Amino acid sequence: MGQLDNNIMNNTIRVLFLSLLSISVICCSTSSNNQEEKAQESQHKYPSDIIPTLDQWSIMLGNGETHKDLKNLDHKDYFYTVDDESDWVIYKAPDGGITSPNSHNTRTELGQKARWTPKSGGKLSGTLKVMHVSTSGDARVASTHSVVVGQIHSDDGHENEPLKIFYKKFPSHKKGSVFWNYEINTEGDNSARWDYSTAVWGYDMSEVGTDSDTYPTEPEDGIELGEEFSYEVNVYEGIMYLTFNSAGHETKTFTKNLQATDYLTKSDIPQQIWALYSSIGRNGTERANAYEGELQFFKQGAYNQTNGRDPETNMVWSSGSETYGGDVEQQYANGSYAEVWFRASSVGPGTAPDQ
Repeated sequence: MGQLDNNIMNNTIRVLFLSLLSISVICCSTSSNNQEEKAQESQHKYPSDIIPTLDQWSIMLGNGETHKDLKNLDHKDYFYTVDDESDWVIYKAPDGGITSPNSHNTRTELGQKARWTPKSGGKLSGTLKVMHVSTSGDARVASTHSVVVGQIHSDDGHENEPLKIFYKKFPSHKKGSVFWNYEINTEGDNSARWDYSTAVWGYDMSEVGTDSDTYPTEPEDGIELGEEFSYEVNVYEGIMYLTFNSAGHETKTFTKNLQATDYLTKSDIPQQIWALYSSIGRNGTERANAYEGELQFFKQGAYNQTNGRDPETNMVWSSGSETYGGDVEQQYANGSYAEVWFRASSVGPGTAPDQ
């Protein structure tokens, strides 16, 4: 074999060697990338990994999407998880978004699939912290700067709400209020309905500003943003038992009969209602048997109570928030949203209360 043939063979061997080396590097790199992707996937946690009972819920997101199967479901803008010492499920809802047909407020909120009556009962618990409520809106409007973090909703009749658990904080305050509302199951025309509000820590719903951006005194016993609290709603044989806990705060308990009204006549209507609802003329009375026999279900998450509607249309529920034409990114950047974190939740049948 001549020198030329040797050179050709050596060059051929060198090219083959370099080609095989390149293929090996590519394969190793691809394998490494695949391993990294699989590791990232295994570390990613969905809300269903943190709250095992999510199979008992459906959800409506702040963009109007509804989902019935929540296993391995999340959404980067509305429903996702974070590891902050504990694992948390985040519910986020802008002031202006797609709402359900019977509401003017945006929500990222679970809806219980099962139905029950006050007599048959049900139980809901949650451990949470509210991280943000809207900083936009008219302070004279009772629902402004608030979010509902748990509900009982009727699926019959007027489809009213015998329970809504609120967190509300005025923008200049460090501490906010936790309170719960009972909406009457109105006798006759439901346009006269109203909510009676009871304070847990801080104020009830009726504490409002004197003008659009002037706020009342900060509550001394309030709950701060990012401060954890828990609630339990236990409906047993027609009676609703409520328990609220938070470290450093007095535990509060309440009971409410869901099968017999406290508001049968005009004279039974509390002064809070006459004052708060006078501007919109709601002064109805309630059915004698309240919610007896009606199907109920729980809701939980972030039901934002601040919206962009003109306050002059309703000084209780129309917040006058800046919603940036529904642009979610701008709302999140400028404080027009609610954000609630849950680290624990359970749902099931009602139980006999502790004696």
